[in-house]
Amino acid sequence: EAYPNLKTTQAFQDFQAQIEGTENRINVARRDYNAAVNAYNLKVRTFPNNIFAGIFHFVEKPYYQADPGTEKAPDIQFNIK
Repeated sequence: EAYPNLKTTQAFQDFQAQIEGTENRINVARRDYNAAVNAYNLKVRTFPNNIFAGIFHFVEKPYYQADPGTEKAPDIQFNIK
């Protein structure tokens, strides 16, 4: 049997690379934010900083958590004709 040789266009390959890059940038930003929040929370909780944090009303910040259901990639329909 002779199967057709399917090739993607350069534009579609560029699109895939852009999507992958966007996902990577989001993951890096989320990781950096959580690291900064961790450092901040550690400063707010440790002595003697916790005394000053209480006086000036500094409170711990929450870590970034994605909304439920966003861990699943969306379905994309490519109706190329």
